[in-house]
Amino acid sequence: MTIVLIAIAAYLLATLLLFRAVAVNRSGPSRTWLPPALLGLLLHGGYHLAVAWQTAGGPDMHFFSALSLVSLGIAAMTTAVGARGRMAALGVFALPLAAALLALYHWRGHAPSPTLDWRVQLHAWLALLAYATLAIAALLAVMLWAQERALRRREFHAWLRALPPLTELEMLLFRTIAVGFILLTLTLLTGVLFVEDFLSQHLVHKTVLSVLSWLVFGGLLLGRWRYGWRGIRAVHWTLTAMALLLLAFFGSKFVMELVLLQG
Repeated sequence: MTIVLIAIAAYLLATLLLFRAVAVNRSGPSRTWLPPALLGLLLHGGYHLAVAWQTAGGPDMHFFSALSLVSLGIAAMTTAVGARGRMAALGVFALPLAAALLALYHWRGHAPSPTLDWRVQLHAWLALLAYATLAIAALLAVMLWAQERALRRREFHAWLRALPPLTELEMLLFRTIAVGFILLTLTLLTGVLFVEDFLSQHLVHKTVLSVLSWLVFGGLLLGRWRYGWRGIRAVHWTLTAMALLLLAFFGSKFVMELVLLQG
């Protein structure tokens, strides 16, 4: 309980400091938000390790735990990127999200997990990494849309000056999508190789939606390479693919674990 409260407080303090830095256009040189953010990440990860140590079976991969782990990955990657440049503004969204989902996981309780083969665990961890990376891509797409919209309307807000130039943000978006696409590809491959009996585990719809998301992300990367796609088209494709991915993993988990089992 204490670890969770301190982690949430650290995340929120980091968010406040980062928001103030962005508001006065100091998110680049200022690093006052970094120590509390790192403390929040350390305690967030430590809490999951403590729960895994005390829980029978494999690591907790149920709905709320998976949400919390993905938010931890998002916060960790945005903190790492933000510590090096002006993309620290991403932390204004990522850090409070991690705080909220950690709190939700803690207060919703924990469920014992079945013992998982190391190959299935590898598949699960690859999936969480892929979702976290592509979720960052979705955040970048939203920021790209907001930046383009503000520039078209000649609305030069402080938060806009805290972001990198439009071309740099767009480049970061596609690099993030490329990394996430590789991770998603590995996730699908390990799923085919290591997960047995898809029908009995109700994984068909999850697999179909994941493959559709993979195709959309792949189509976007191909369009970028072949036709130079950018701007709003890239935003739409990214958000569509991410919506399919959310439905594939968290949508199916929500139905299976919170609707059908409780029903």
